[in-house]
Amino acid sequence: MNTESKRRILITGMGILSPIGIGVQAFQDSLMTGKSGVKKSELYSHLAAPDVCVAEVSDFNATTIKKEYLKQQRKSLKVMCREIQLGVASANLAMDDSALDLSAVDSERFGIEFGANLMLSPPEVLVGACMAASEGHEFQYQRWGGEGLAKMEPLWLLKYLPNMPACHIGIIIDARGPNNSITHAEASGNLVLGEAQRVIERGWADVMVAGVTGTRVHEVKSIHAKFWDQLADSPAEFEKRSRPFDKARSGQVLGEAACSLLLEEKSHAEQRGAKVWGEVLGTGASCVVKRDGSVDTKTAIANAIRLALKRADVEVGDIGHINAHGLGEQVIDVQEYLAIQDIFGDKATQIPVTALKSYFGNSGSACGIVEASGSLVGLKQGVIPATLNYETPDPDCPLNVVRNEPLPTDNKLFLKISTTTFGQASASVICGV
Repeated sequence: MNTESKRRILITGMGILSPIGIGVQAFQDSLMTGKSGVKKSELYSHLAAPDVCVAEVSDFNATTIKKEYLKQQRKSLKVMCREIQLGVASANLAMDDSALDLSAVDSERFGIEFGANLMLSPPEVLVGACMAASEGHEFQYQRWGGEGLAKMEPLWLLKYLPNMPACHIGIIIDARGPNNSITHAEASGNLVLGEAQRVIERGWADVMVAGVTGTRVHEVKSIHAKFWDQLADSPAEFEKRSRPFDKARSGQVLGEAACSLLLEEKSHAEQRGAKVWGEVLGTGASCVVKRDGSVDTKTAIANAIRLALKRADVEVGDIGHINAHGLGEQVIDVQEYLAIQDIFGDKATQIPVTALKSYFGNSGSACGIVEASGSLVGLKQGVIPATLNYETPDPDCPLNVVRNEPLPTDNKLFLKISTTTFGQASASVICGV
């Protein structure tokens, strides 16, 4: 592995808001003890998710947001939907974890790279305007500009733009360097890491906040998921519903989360004596659609892995474990296995695999970096986190899934895989410490 020919990028701060804990310590404790964050929603009484079973950050609520996690940003909450709030809070936590002295950083060389879902308004935000532009129960498009739009809250657009987490964070920490936003659903996390890595490698910045935020626990998004995705409806115990690669898996669990990492050029980090979580070595991405319009998930994932390994300058045999996408859906789990087999060959059934959506479901854009952080905190303890609910191997995806308890390891190098249901895949190679 050759890392001397380019600027090296270390991970020196981590901020997590997840269904299994807010902050690194709570998150780590849940992973190490096998605590699930899947349960009946405490924030919503009605959702399209089966049995209103989701993985939400229930401790991030109206009270804690104002008094703890976004205390210094209370005046801006009116222009932050929940996803933006989660993202900004994760950056606050990452900055605290990094112990970075902002007064000692060149703000012109401090940037932001952030991933997010498309952000949707809840029904109560739109109902007044829609009714004003309706005749009976029929929406009248010609009346929208004159009668409907006037009923919208003035700052509506700012509250739901997916580029706003990066904007708010840049203002809060006075980061005036490159600032970009990515909206590629579940593939966003690895893409964010790759973009931030390249910004630092090109010499455009010394420090970057690389983060993601996402929620599928939402009145409208859960309806979309009900139509488009396979949602887990069994077994009866909610904490057992997310079952990546298990033969009895019945679908994904809708989740929400946010995670920010502080990425720092190696000499910059060393000069200030920074704590280090790991190093980003390389990323890859691919989108493959067949001629008939159907997606080719297997090829997209395989392409992304191949590119990430090449960019990281590592061989298949160097990888210590795979942090899988592990959605828990029947078809996509098999496609992910086939992609791993395509790249790893005979080693595909031997290399340890962990799938952390078993703890906190699928949070859309947030899942990639949140799951990668799971490997990083595990490797700090010298282990690979175990996958929950993996009981019966599926012969169609015979992976070596880490289960029951964390697996001790001295190999700190891992591969993170993410993909969307629309054929977009991304991967990253990261080295823990």
